[in-house]
Amino acid sequence: MNLDISGTPGTLTGSGRVALVLEYNGAQYHGWQSQKSGHPTVQQYLEIALSRVANCSVEVVCAGRTDAGVHASHQVVHFNTDVTRSQRSWVMGANANLPADISVHWVGNVTENFHARFSARSRRYRYVIYNHPIRAALFREGLTWNYRPLDEHKMARAAQHLVGRHDFSSYRAAGCQAKSPVREIEFLNVERFGDFIIIDVQANAFLHHMVRNIAGVLMSIGAGLNEESWSKDVLLAKDRAAGGITAPPFGLYLINVGYPCGEIPEFDPGPSFVKPYYFNSARS
Repeated sequence: MNLDISGTPGTLTGSGRVALVLEYNGAQYHGWQSQKSGHPTVQQYLEIALSRVANCSVEVVCAGRTDAGVHASHQVVHFNTDVTRSQRSWVMGANANLPADISVHWVGNVTENFHARFSARSRRYRYVIYNHPIRAALFREGLTWNYRPLDEHKMARAAQHLVGRHDFSSYRAAGCQAKSPVREIEFLNVERFGDFIIIDVQANAFLHHMVRNIAGVLMSIGAGLNEESWSKDVLLAKDRAAGGITAPPFGLYLINVGYPCGEIPEFDPGPSFVKPYYFNSARS
């Protein structure tokens, strides 16, 4: 779904809670969350842009904090405001004040009980691998390059050991601050489209570096460096040291956040340059 800003302005009421969907290229940012160090972050630039539209300070809460170098095609945030602005004004005004690598796609009113993080029931990520002996010059910050020939079928089978509710201690960063390492993966698919291999995973929530650590294990298996059962062995070890390297952030995209209330519109999962592959696959 795309925002139609050509029709009725759709004035938003004041003194309410507003939700927003945006995408960004995270290559030039030190992650989502604002930092005291002053390093550029997505949250910092979004709050500046929205504050200019509202003509007062705006603070946002996101569905999931992404790390440095990680991208999003469907990040969800909410904020509270006392001002009245049209949907068009929020979207176009924010984008006019944002860097070119951050773009707001939708804004709308939500109930006061809606919370971008705590109301979310699922998060979905895609990890895009360029599997070719020669590194890519184009989209190099939007892909993870692996020069070794990868067997996507082995990767797909190994991935199924991780589906379900498990203790993912082996797949989270050593410094992860989550109170519990237990998460539930709803699906974890691996598909090849030419030179691209795409890992598609959805869970109720993710631990710090969880997707990147899963990608690292699956690529090692796909390259023949470990057996397919290694993904399960790593899981059962409940020890980060058993899990090998953390894959780079460049190919990772937050592509959807699911809510039970239906207050956030559905978008086709991104990133945009992989959509044709899934469209053609669905038609074949």
